[in-house]
Amino acid sequence: MSRVRRLTADEAKVAARAVDIPEFMADLSVFQVLLNNPPVAAALNDLLSTLLWKGRLDARLRELIIMRIGWATGSVYEWTQHWRVATQLGVDEEDLLAAREWRSSDRFGDAERAVLAATDDTLETGTISDEAWAACAKALPDDAHLVELVIAIGNWRLFSALLRSLDVPLEDGVAPWPPDGLAPTPT
Repeated sequence: MSRVRRLTADEAKVAARAVDIPEFMADLSVFQVLLNNPPVAAALNDLLSTLLWKGRLDARLRELIIMRIGWATGSVYEWTQHWRVATQLGVDEEDLLAAREWRSSDRFGDAERAVLAATDDTLETGTISDEAWAACAKALPDDAHLVELVIAIGNWRLFSALLRSLDVPLEDGVAPWPPDGLAPTPT
């Protein structure tokens, strides 16, 4: 049960139309909660749409970042939703699972390790270390990609916090923590 009222799908669709959010987004629990505040939901939807569909950052790298944040922060909704998104985009399931303990995995090259280190730095200290930044600058093609990297990490870190703070439930019938149901161990 969400901490704030979860709108019905019909209520969410009406609210979504009023602020130009695509109607299919109103089927998601997160937007059924966020649409309690339509202007904020619209702003978040615009950022999501830009990062997901118009971004320059490689989709695989982006999804590894999101999965790492979902795992490291214990955000079941983020992990579960993006498991589906990432696999639909063709990201290998073993790579997604390896994001859990990426430092000990041999599945990743320099670019993946750079963005995952930047992600962990941001989660741990709120900023990317000089060492991780240098690795990202070497792995990514230009400043536009670096800016988007920082925004992507910040965006999904924000989503992790709001999903957990608002206690957004998974959609009906969706099993948590795919594919194996394992959740992170609280620290």
